[in-house]
Amino acid sequence: MVRAPQQRRLETRAKLLAVAADIIASEGIGNLRVEDVVQRAGVAKGTLFSHFKDKDGLLAILVGAQVMQYLDDMDALGAPSSIDSLLNRIEPLLNYIAADRVIFDLLLRYSGSISDHSDEVITAGFYRQIELWANWVAVLQAQGHVRNNHPPALLAEGVQAFMNQVLALRFCQKTPADVPAMSALRPFVMAWLAP
Repeated sequence: MVRAPQQRRLETRAKLLAVAADIIASEGIGNLRVEDVVQRAGVAKGTLFSHFKDKDGLLAILVGAQVMQYLDDMDALGAPSSIDSLLNRIEPLLNYIAADRVIFDLLLRYSGSISDHSDEVITAGFYRQIELWANWVAVLQAQGHVRNNHPPALLAEGVQAFMNQVLALRFCQKTPADVPAMSALRPFVMAWLAP
């Protein structure tokens, strides 16, 4: 049975994504090379570029999906009961982004916030982060654990901004990997949200 061209195209795209994910899992995101992806997938380089604008376009899809998984995991936990528990819920996502500068760069570039490149999933992830965290802040405000002189969305955007600042400083100043990113973020968020 001959598969329809669209079905073959979808299968090839899925295979390229799966191969890239396998390479990242074993060698790290910074070591992903287009040549390795196409060789392991058994396709020509032009085939990869017919599916993705470039290597970063491929990575944006994988990183965006991973961020959404972290947000799903956070959401499943429900609202936190304190600023500390809010930070604990954010920490896995923070650690994922802090693990490699490539991830941070992709998220910033493909969110549309610093360039005209965008990826729907990454952009949706940025907005989903704010929405989720704003919901948490609203619950904490109602309980008196967070300042209530500003709307929850504004306070959530501040948390996201501090997270991006901490990550940018981490990569620009080359903070050692053994220094937890959360240790840099915690004082900002505690001061920002304290009642």
